[in-house]
Amino acid sequence: MTLDRAKRVLVVDDHADVARTLRRALSGMGHDVEVARDGVEALAKLRLQFDLILLDAEMPGMDGFEVARHIRQDPEFADLPILMVTGQSTKSARLRAVEAGVNDFIAKPCDLIELRVRSASLLKSKDAADALKRRHADLEHAVASRTADLRRALDEMVEAQRNTQAAHVDTIRRLVLAAEYKDHAVGAHIERIGTYCALLGQGLELAPHQVELLRYAGPMHDVGKIGIPDGILLKPGRLDETEWAVMKQHTTMGARMLHGSISELLQMGEIVALSHHERYDGSGYPNGTAGEAIPLFGRICAIADVFDALTTDRPYRAALPNDKAYEMMASERGRHFDPALLDIFLSQRAAVEATQRELQERPPAIPDALSAW
Repeated sequence: MTLDRAKRVLVVDDHADVARTLRRALSGMGHDVEVARDGVEALAKLRLQFDLILLDAEMPGMDGFEVARHIRQDPEFADLPILMVTGQSTKSARLRAVEAGVNDFIAKPCDLIELRVRSASLLKSKDAADALKRRHADLEHAVASRTADLRRALDEMVEAQRNTQAAHVDTIRRLVLAAEYKDHAVGAHIERIGTYCALLGQGLELAPHQVELLRYAGPMHDVGKIGIPDGILLKPGRLDETEWAVMKQHTTMGARMLHGSISELLQMGEIVALSHHERYDGSGYPNGTAGEAIPLFGRICAIADVFDALTTDRPYRAALPNDKAYEMMASERGRHFDPALLDIFLSQRAAVEATQRELQERPPAIPDALSAW
């Protein structure tokens, strides 16, 4: 047998002359041999790492069968080959040895050729088992390394997607600000609309993803006003019939601007832009849609938009107190507004007014930036 390195063999025998003979024979085969005089010494020396145990069956105190059982109880030595040297050739003795974990037997007195063959066979099997373990360990290491690399790549991809989504939302917000800038105190207005819509979504127990869509799609409701002439948009008095017809076009203009996008957010924005002036009784515009045929996001935004319009200063009138706005909206329950949605909104007055106070106290930063365009 060709060896990559000298194999370490532990000879366990209580007879010194037998141990010397076995040691000499195994050393002549190229092995590095250690001797133990009994089972206790053998178990203590296991930590020196061996490739083969040559174990005498008949020893005083702890015999070879018990030593074998102790070896096999330690997972570290579960695959360590044990060659038992025994003068017992009965079937029961061999069965007992197998049950104890012995791999092979050699009869006393030992025939050196048989010793060479049997030890070589066991060492070859151990080499194969060790190679398989190394291969398995290498594979586990490779898998762990690739998993770590994949996890890093996934983390980077997720972060990139988050940044892309944040940039996407920020871009949309700035476009909405540009459209709203000449008509409102824009920064606070679009944040209020988004928050009111989200509050209604939460009250409806929509999925968190849907609530976030509402938060960012709601502010797109008036994006079409960018196409309405200032003379009509900022007129302090009541619009005449022709001017009103032009003003109403902001719904279809906004929908056309947002139409055809692969972005779910812009798709929802299109729906909101087109439908937020529809009325529950069918008297709204641009299509006169009624009841639940009006998209849910449009019905929600209608409530948020009217409340914000009533409670903020406009070119044609001053802001109304909240109580007056609630009263006016309640009178339109089932006509202008979806009754169930309006009830949810009115039940959330504390949260609505907290949003008002927060955004009134926050200084508007975006309009100053836009004024430089």
